Amino acid sequence: MRVTQSMLSNNMLRNLSASYNKMGKLQDQLVTGKKVNRPSDDPVVAMKGIGYRTTVNKIAQFQRNLGEVNNWIDSSDDALDHVGQVMHRAKELATNMANGTLTPEDRKKIQSEIDQLREQIQDLANTKVGDKYIFSGTKTDKPLFKDGVMQADDAFGKAVEIEVFDGVMLQVNTDTVDMFKEIDEMFGQMKEAVEDENTTQFDQFIGQIDANMDKVLTTRADIGARQNRVEMMENRLSSQEVAATKQMSDNEDIDYEEVITEMLTQEAVHRAALAVGARIIQPSLVDFLR
Repeated sequence: MRVTQSMLSNNMLRNLSASYNKMGKLQDQLVTGKKVNRPSDDPVVAMKGIGYRTTVNKIAQFQRNLGEVNNWIDSSDDALDHVGQVMHRAKELATNMANGTLTPEDRKKIQSEIDQLREQIQDLANTKVGDKYIFSGTKTDKPLFKDGVMQADDAFGKAVEIEVFDGVMLQVNTDTVDMFKEIDEMFGQMKEAVEDENTTQFDQFIGQIDANMDKVLTTRADIGARQNRVEMMENRLSSQEVAATKQMSDNEDIDYEEVITEMLTQEAVHRAALAVGARIIQPSLVDFLR
C-alpha cells in the first residue's frame, strides 16, 4: 500500500488530538481532584461512586435524625426535672399544712401557691420542641392541657418514633399522660383541702407526692436509658461515616503525585509528537526543487 503525505498528516493530527484529549483529562483531574468528572470517563467508578455517595448521604440524614431525637429526649428530661422541683415544693407546703398551726392568712398564701404550682405542672406538660408538643404522643400539634383542663385523646399515649439507622427506630417521646393527670388532680384536691381547712388530709397528700416523685424518677431513668442508646448510635454512625467516606474517597479521589507524574510524562510525549510531526509535514515540492 502506498503511504501518501496526506495519510501521514492525518495520522499525525489524529494522534495529536488524542494526546490533547488525554492531557485535558489529566488536567481536569488535577483541578477537581476526582478520577471521574463525567460518567464516560470510567462507568464502573461512576456507578460505585453513586452507591458510596448514597450511603454517605443516608448516614448524614440519620445523624440529623439523631439530633432531633436528642432535642426530644433532652427537653423531656429537663421538663421532668422541673416537675420534680415542683413536687419538692408541694411536699413542703403539704407538710406545713399537716402541722395545723397556720393562720388563715398563711393558708390563703398556700392556696395561691398551690394554684401556681398546678399551672406550672400544666405548662411543663405542654412543653414544645419547635412547634411540636413532646408529651402529646402522636398529636404533636395538640397541647396536653388547654385552659387548665387535660384534653381527652387516645393518641396522647402513642409512641413517636424516628429512624436512626436502617430499620432501627427509636422512641423519642415519653408517655407521661397518666402521671400529669394524677399530679394535676392531686393539686386540685389539695386546693379543696386548704379551702375546707382539712389539715388531716395533708398526711395523705404527702404520701401521694412521694409516689408521684417516684414516678418522675422512674420516667427519667427510662429517658436516661434511651439517652445512652442514642449515644451508642451516634458512635456507630460516626464509625460508619468514616468508613463510607474513605470508600468514596478511595474510589473517586486521585493520587496527586501519580497524576502529576503522568501529566509530565504525557507532556513530554506530546512535545516529541509535535517535533516528529513538524519533520513529517515540513517537506514540500519547493523543498525538492531547491
